[in-house]
Amino acid sequence: MSVSRGGFSSRIGFIMAAAGSAVGLGNIWGFPTQTAGNGGAAFVLVYLVLAFCLAYPAFMAELLIGRYGQANAVTSLQKMSKRPWQKHFAFVVGFGGIICASLILSFYGIIAGWMMSYAVEPVFTVVGLSSVAEWVITQDLLRNLLFTVLFMFMTVYIIRRGVEQGIEKWSKRLMPMMLALLVLLIIYVVNQEGASEGLQAYLNPDISRVLEPDLLVSALGQAFFSLSLGTSVMVIYGSYISKKENLVTLGAQVTLIDVSIAFLAGLLIIPAMYVAQAQGVAIFAEDGSLISGSSLVFTVLPTLFDSMGQMGLFIGFAFFVLMSIAALTSSISMLEGPVSYAVERHNMAREKATTFIGLVILLISIVIVVNISFMLDLVAMIATQYGQPIIAMLCCVFVGWIWQRNELLNEIKLGNETVENSLFWKVWPVYTKFVCPVAIAMVFIHSL
Repeated sequence: MSVSRGGFSSRIGFIMAAAGSAVGLGNIWGFPTQTAGNGGAAFVLVYLVLAFCLAYPAFMAELLIGRYGQANAVTSLQKMSKRPWQKHFAFVVGFGGIICASLILSFYGIIAGWMMSYAVEPVFTVVGLSSVAEWVITQDLLRNLLFTVLFMFMTVYIIRRGVEQGIEKWSKRLMPMMLALLVLLIIYVVNQEGASEGLQAYLNPDISRVLEPDLLVSALGQAFFSLSLGTSVMVIYGSYISKKENLVTLGAQVTLIDVSIAFLAGLLIIPAMYVAQAQGVAIFAEDGSLISGSSLVFTVLPTLFDSMGQMGLFIGFAFFVLMSIAALTSSISMLEGPVSYAVERHNMAREKATTFIGLVILLISIVIVVNISFMLDLVAMIATQYGQPIIAMLCCVFVGWIWQRNELLNEIKLGNETVENSLFWKVWPVYTKFVCPVAIAMVFIHSL
């Protein structure tokens, strides 16, 4: 591995960084919302199955592409290509992932800014600045711009410092902090009145719903979004992994951590909804649909925290700090994709590339903020419902159909010499070649 590129200094460093990328608002904000709106425990069951049966194989494909290529997404894919048309195809897929990551970060930074604004609101309340506290949680243009800029500044600061001193160092700090806050909040919420009903809805599935098409589409989309697939992120993270590491176990560990934290997030937010309902907050409409939808954490939960009095200030502060940390561990990975491309393909200094690309994405965020009523949902839909599944599917096509089988086996054997005789090698190549592309395509077509 080139010294100039940098790399993860340890196995735990990669696991924390990759899990941090996977564990973001998609898990702690998106997963519980999707669960509440798609049949509760039935959605959880389908999500768990699809995460390991479709998302994990695609996740492994992206990691292998990156470690084989030891470069950014475009270069790594082109190294696998033998013919000119394959190299052109590789550029489209690799650069498409970079564009997808940039678009996600452009709207992600806005939502993360809201999380930060809700985190500082209790602080202003405690010090007696009630008017400022009210302003920071109001949908105001200046407020949205201020916190979006602040969040993007933090993301740029970390990425400017590189892989080991930036991504790895901060992931090791932020991930344990996030997990500790999540567990403490769960312990508090599940002991409140109404939480038992929420646990019942979350943990007792209605098996008759598991084959509903809309539920399947939502669950697969959630699995792909939460694992950062189709964004070039895992390709570039894979390129920073030592050739001595066992990718099969590493990929499984990251997937398991991601799914576990999504499950824990649901264990916090679903019972919290029912606690709020027990205190008179309207959660569901008469037809059983979720009232708040994607704005759940900004409507239902603050109302719940307000009902707790002084204790609610501290609980609310801890919760939105948790959300902000989760957002930051994901945003740094999204920015690394385009930065690595600029550094390696155009010989830009890392600090200059990070600042320039960060500013370009911030400008897109500002355009979205100014036109937030229609652009926020539009950009999110283009990037997550269309971009991610297509790029992830094409990565599977590359590994299954373009990458020569012997080269693929030799790459997996690095760090895992006995893999050729394992169940993984007997199943995964065929699965990635046929099942994953077809299944993802079917879900994508249905979503249209």
